[in-house]
Amino acid sequence: MNIKNIKIKAMSVNDAWQGRRFKSPEYKCFEQSAILLLGNWQPELYDKMKITIVAGFSNRNADIDNISKPILDILQKKYGFNDNKIYELNLVKEIVKKGSEFIKIKIEEL
Repeated sequence: MNIKNIKIKAMSVNDAWQGRRFKSPEYKCFEQSAILLLGNWQPELYDKMKITIVAGFSNRNADIDNISKPILDILQKKYGFNDNKIYELNLVKEIVKKGSEFIKIKIEEL
């Protein structure tokens, strides 16, 4: 079996760093662009959601987990839901040519 259960409470990103964190100018620009690019897409929102994010990276060394928090925060801001409604999160990494990067988002009821 390829499963290991460790008896430890998971740590949140908020608990992992001391003090306040501030959005970088690059993040602010990314946030504005992403909200505009989401356009008039109106996904169904549920009490228990499964979100799948497929990210096309041109850099094989990019860490897939680094994209989840900014994208989820942007979705919350645009659609007005609390991320405590997300019960399953799937991250998929695809390698693409430079200039062909993308983000695909799917929201389903769990």
